[in-house]
Amino acid sequence: MDIQQKSFRDCTLKFLEKTFSLEELDTLPALDAWLSASHESSDFETTHLIYLRQILDFNVHDWNEYELDSHFIGPVFTLANFSSKKFNHYVQRPIKGIVEGIELSGKPDGMIASGRREPELPFFAFQEYKRELDPEGDPAGQTLAAMLVGQTLNENRFPLYGCYVVGSFWYFMALDKNEYAITNGLNALTDDIFKIFTLLKTLKDKITELAI
Repeated sequence: MDIQQKSFRDCTLKFLEKTFSLEELDTLPALDAWLSASHESSDFETTHLIYLRQILDFNVHDWNEYELDSHFIGPVFTLANFSSKKFNHYVQRPIKGIVEGIELSGKPDGMIASGRREPELPFFAFQEYKRELDPEGDPAGQTLAAMLVGQTLNENRFPLYGCYVVGSFWYFMALDKNEYAITNGLNALTDDIFKIFTLLKTLKDKITELAI
């Protein structure tokens, strides 16, 4: 029997919930723990975040998604520095997996996976970057689809974490088995940028603990 195939780009929250019996919760322990963590930023990091915020403020209404990624999102992730010998931050790398008989596949705009040179086990974060005006598709659904694949590949051994960006707003997500939760948007044009960076640095700590 042929296996049904579905691209991440065609996935919506409604489709994923109905197909895989997922439930969105207001709170989820994995997400709550992530949000409550603290992380001190260095003077260099703080200065650089303020600089990037100024550039975002000047351009956010005009950038397309590639410009948003190149000039703001990418530099923020680089500042958090997910490069190591055991894991790395990958962009537009293909990933697929069979979830309850359906093959989900795509190239997430960003994912953090084990492996220094090529992604091996994608165990934590997947992001979809969209421009603020007229975003195409369902970025939350696309991100959650990639997270479902990651959870399948790690055999449900730990929660998956994700994030999607719409203009200046960052939405953080966690998936634990068939339950997930999404934060309200954090606005990178405000002091939320420091919270965003704290969440990325905390994510790096979580990855470091598991990528033994």
